[in-house]
Amino acid sequence: MDSMAELQAELKRIFGFDQFRTGQEAVVRDALAGRDVLALMPTGGGKSLCFQLPALLQPGVTLVVSPLIALMQDQVRLLQDNDIAASFINSSLNAREVSRRTAALLRGDYKLLYLAPERLLLGEFLDGPLRALAEGRGINAFVIDEAHCVSEWGHDFRREYRQLSLLRRRHPQTPMLAFTATATPRVRTDIVSQLALRNPALHITSFNRPNLFYQVRPKSKHTYGELLTQVRGGGAGIVYCLSRRRVDELALQLQGDGIRVRPYHAGLDAETRRDNQEAFIRDDVQAIVATIAFGMGINKPDVRWVAHYDLPKTLEGYYQESGRAGRDGDAARCTLYFGAADIRTSEFLIQQKVHPDTGEPLGEEQRIARQQLRQVLNYAESTECRRAVQLRYLGENFAAPCAACDNCCEPRTAQDWSTEARQFMSCIARLAQRGQRFGAAQIIDILRGARSERVLSRGHDSLSVYGIGKLRTVDEWRHVARALLHQGLIEETQDGYPVLSLNAQSGQVLRQELIVHIAAPVKPKRTRPASTADARPGGSAAAAPEGSALFECLRALRKRLADEHGLPPYVVFHDATLREMVERRPLTLNQFAELSGVGQAKLARYGERFVAAIGEFSA
Repeated sequence: MDSMAELQAELKRIFGFDQFRTGQEAVVRDALAGRDVLALMPTGGGKSLCFQLPALLQPGVTLVVSPLIALMQDQVRLLQDNDIAASFINSSLNAREVSRRTAALLRGDYKLLYLAPERLLLGEFLDGPLRALAEGRGINAFVIDEAHCVSEWGHDFRREYRQLSLLRRRHPQTPMLAFTATATPRVRTDIVSQLALRNPALHITSFNRPNLFYQVRPKSKHTYGELLTQVRGGGAGIVYCLSRRRVDELALQLQGDGIRVRPYHAGLDAETRRDNQEAFIRDDVQAIVATIAFGMGINKPDVRWVAHYDLPKTLEGYYQESGRAGRDGDAARCTLYFGAADIRTSEFLIQQKVHPDTGEPLGEEQRIARQQLRQVLNYAESTECRRAVQLRYLGENFAAPCAACDNCCEPRTAQDWSTEARQFMSCIARLAQRGQRFGAAQIIDILRGARSERVLSRGHDSLSVYGIGKLRTVDEWRHVARALLHQGLIEETQDGYPVLSLNAQSGQVLRQELIVHIAAPVKPKRTRPASTADARPGGSAAAAPEGSALFECLRALRKRLADEHGLPPYVVFHDATLREMVERRPLTLNQFAELSGVGQAKLARYGERFVAAIGEFSA
């Protein structure tokens, strides 16, 4: 398989694509050459094809290590619909089915087998099927998907991934291919070390997702209304929440407003989680409200929006979670809602990182988590291009403006809030002189001259700072408090409840040696009901084939065929292929075969039905 033409011919025959995406061909060639590979490709960038195509063009079997059952099932379903011999073995199968699939593996029935790391590293599997496979048919590669899971500095560290270097010791001649959509330079180094990769070919495709619009919105009493407007604007979407309780409450609220939505979190039984996930990827519901337990490896390409109702744990995690929108390349919107309470919740969760036996704090894990939280806060409060902040964190430079984030499209100016900062800090200092410490709410009440019982009963109305900030609103003072915290100019501790204190940098502000610049706060706003066009930033519904009756006819046919075969609609064809059908109107199978996304298997399975539908519509 030496020539570009030969590779592209196989790409079209098997997967239906006329050409490789950026970066794919180079990875495929290194995999075919038997090299170790570390490939960093953005979500939706086609990393799966980079190991699936080499697996099909070489003798032997490719073993794919995957961290989630849902990811395995989704990948295998896509492969099988292209008539590719693939399967998985995981804990969802009973012992009899595991034995059946293991026997099929050893007979040579599969070209790709997906496994969880725990299953692959079982002694009985290593010394039984794996050894027999290596001595018989041969293993052409070990693929480590979601390779960032190997690193403690990754956003989704899994201890079992640490043991995968055992594969190198037992099978030193077998190439190892590691793939991830997110990895900082530090995580990349850790992946190479922990997996014992040998002089790997490093492939880094730009992490930029130009079709995604990023925005950060303030939390307020209008936040739910904003979210509801976005949902009603159309398109499939995901709402991420930090807690199971929030997931359940928000899902019920949306259902009460007539939205087809299901919850997803680890507190639900496995069958319910599976049913809810299937309903989403099969377009039986519009949205999922979920904790971050949902989504890794879910290949639903037509997610039009992702909303984070709570602060994400890490910036890397946010890139991954928001990146589940727009995997088909069409425009999509990513919204992060942010409020001061999120900081306290995140800090509380960090404090829960304790040793399970002794209850002692896990100091290093807490330190890493606090550093990661600071990076998320810097992103949320920044006036810089959102895309530039994310990509810089991932080790990539980006020349702003991007024209696809709130800060670039509606820039906020950084203002000098040094006077307010000194007033806020002076209040903390006056309370400390009395041996008292309070949270932001009490300090704001004092500065605004509130006549509340909690101010008067403590004599705080006699402080020299009482009432000096009455010209600023409560929301403006909360904005100051958040900015001072995330800029590291004051500290917040947890003594049963959050209290504020000064630090060394506070002194520089109080002595007027340091100017405090704070971006003008974003004003919460009421929003009108959105149209489908609004849900597609950068595009116009009126100009798109989606607006045509033929597109809706083909979409309905796709859904019927998907239900007949027990598949999600996107497995049959992506929206992009349906749009091409509308534009080109193929009336013969030969014409249909020329469409992007139509390989031999899909041509044989679906071609006649779609050609007939197009012909009937055009008659």
